[in-house]
Amino acid sequence: MPHPADQNAGAQAEDARQPQLRRRRDVRRADSSATDAWTGTMPDITPDMSSSNEAGKLATRRSSWAEAAAAADAVRPSRSPSPPPSAHGAASPPVAAPAPIASVPAAVPTDRSGEIATEAASPLSDAPAFRRSRPTAADAIADSPMPDFISSPGLFVKEQKPRPKGGIRGALYNLTGGAWNLGPGPKQRQEDELGRRISRQLQGSYNTAILSLKGGIGKTSTTVGVGLTLAEYRGDAPCAIDANPDSGDLVERALGEGIYQQASPRTITDLLENIESIDSLTALARYMHHAGRLHLIAGEQDPEVSDSLTAEEYLRIRKLISSYYSVALTDCGTGVTHNAMRGILQSADNLVIAAGYAVSGAKRARSTLHWLASHGYEDLARNAIVVITDKDEVSSRVDKDAIEEHLAGICRELIAVPHDRGVADGDLVTLDVLKPDTRRAYKEIAAAIVDGYR
Repeated sequence: MPHPADQNAGAQAEDARQPQLRRRRDVRRADSSATDAWTGTMPDITPDMSSSNEAGKLATRRSSWAEAAAAADAVRPSRSPSPPPSAHGAASPPVAAPAPIASVPAAVPTDRSGEIATEAASPLSDAPAFRRSRPTAADAIADSPMPDFISSPGLFVKEQKPRPKGGIRGALYNLTGGAWNLGPGPKQRQEDELGRRISRQLQGSYNTAILSLKGGIGKTSTTVGVGLTLAEYRGDAPCAIDANPDSGDLVERALGEGIYQQASPRTITDLLENIESIDSLTALARYMHHAGRLHLIAGEQDPEVSDSLTAEEYLRIRKLISSYYSVALTDCGTGVTHNAMRGILQSADNLVIAAGYAVSGAKRARSTLHWLASHGYEDLARNAIVVITDKDEVSSRVDKDAIEEHLAGICRELIAVPHDRGVADGDLVTLDVLKPDTRRAYKEIAAAIVDGYR
């Protein structure tokens, strides 16, 4: 422990130094430009504003780092050139370098290397400024094109492969939890392409008429199968109209006989009687039936009234339907000479001609196309889609390939529907119970129909 006497001696020495410290502080306050080496304090430095763009105005802070970078490139510290030799051949004494700047105000921009962007005040301020040869950040931003985020989203996100369904590709995808995605196979790509064609967005309302000269060859089943396929793939619901003058059964084939009997018995005749009061889709729905997303207008079941639909009345119904549906299918019934047929053909955008593999069915399909071409409907005949349904499963004596080749040359497209009990029974037609080949045939028909809407 130090002796109390030693503590008293230290306190006295400290008191003796206090006057000297106070004198130094007073001198420092009196002359603020002086530097006290003992305390290490530095004088306040006022930034030189002589390099401002306009004299007498303070430098303003840049609104963005790009502007700050451009300002830094425009103004660089001047480098003093080598002094010229004197008249006696000796070089002039070097100019003293300016004192280092202690601090830089926040308003003064600096480049990436930390250099001050304003000119340094030096005796050779009129010397040319030194500029770097490498491109600056502002130049790089100005020269680089802006990416188009809307039309080129793939610049930033890698396109994801579609998920394979079924087959070895689908099994491998499921087993690896999606880690191995080989993409869809050729068959699935064809199916996806058909779906894209069917779901194509349309500008306006279009009508397709399905007709034949012979009954019982798959005309109504084709209307239902294609209508359900359109409803499955399109964003807007399609409408099917039963204009068969012979007590058509379009709604029964789409809903089933039992459900139709329990439903409202409203038909196309009821719609015509109240057509003036229908001013919305809600009001129109009271006269329609629904098989999923397929909306249907039932035909007249009374034989005394069913044949009374005229061309003018059908055109009134077609005009009403065109206000709410972009795709409409019209089951025309058998023949092309009944009362409403003129209005149907006048408003049709394309046709589907139903045919069969029986010799009589193929001949009648050809006769239908010839009749259309000779009665002012050449375009409809040329762009018609012939659908051959193997409904009766004809014997091997019939050369199916020859019939297809015979009809394919006089129409835009020919599509064959294979034999399927879900179609041949003449009862309810649902896509769930049809064979895959039958469903694909209906998809091809639906895609060909939408392709014809131009």
